[in-house]
Amino acid sequence: MQEPDIAKYASLMKEVRLRTVVIHFFTTGGGHALYEPPTIESMCLQLRKILELIAMASLVANKGAYSKLYDDFAKTWNAKFLLKQLKGVNADFYPKPIVEIPSKRPGVKMDWAPMSADYLTEVEFVKVYEKCGAIMHWGNPFGSQVDYAYYRKQIPIWSRRVVNLLNSHTIRLVNDERLFLIHMKEDTDDEVHYYTFEPNQAQNGTA
Repeated sequence: MQEPDIAKYASLMKEVRLRTVVIHFFTTGGGHALYEPPTIESMCLQLRKILELIAMASLVANKGAYSKLYDDFAKTWNAKFLLKQLKGVNADFYPKPIVEIPSKRPGVKMDWAPMSADYLTEVEFVKVYEKCGAIMHWGNPFGSQVDYAYYRKQIPIWSRRVVNLLNSHTIRLVNDERLFLIHMKEDTDDEVHYYTFEPNQAQNGTA
């Protein structure tokens, strides 16, 4: 039996979660890559891969679109251009972080409210993608040097905002009218869980 598209999406989200754990391991002093520059560069590599996974995941229902954008990500650092291309394929590609509130309405378990702050916005996505790409190459010894102190300060913030973006979010896959609710972690197991809502359910923002 073919794996449902949303299950493929969930598997990519699990990969994102595992990579955020790697970043947390470094930022909390659990380990290092022998000295600071390669440690910071390693975290930036993880962040860049995470952002690419976030951007590409909603295209799992369209192999052709996925392959085209995947190739473009491999060739360019222009995140604004890439996001514009993604929106042309799926205007709802970017996850929408939500807060789930126990509902007082009969028959409704949870109400949803949009998260208002401290998550990775599309604007910040572009900035972080470009910053993490810039550090991947050796700097000009006759020019300005990499400010590792800047990255040391910013990486935990960027990583936290990625986690806040995805912890509980909704997404629409390309060519699919349904809305999907994603839980990156639940108490029952270590899997990413997803819940499907038909168009009439999705309009209510409830579960």
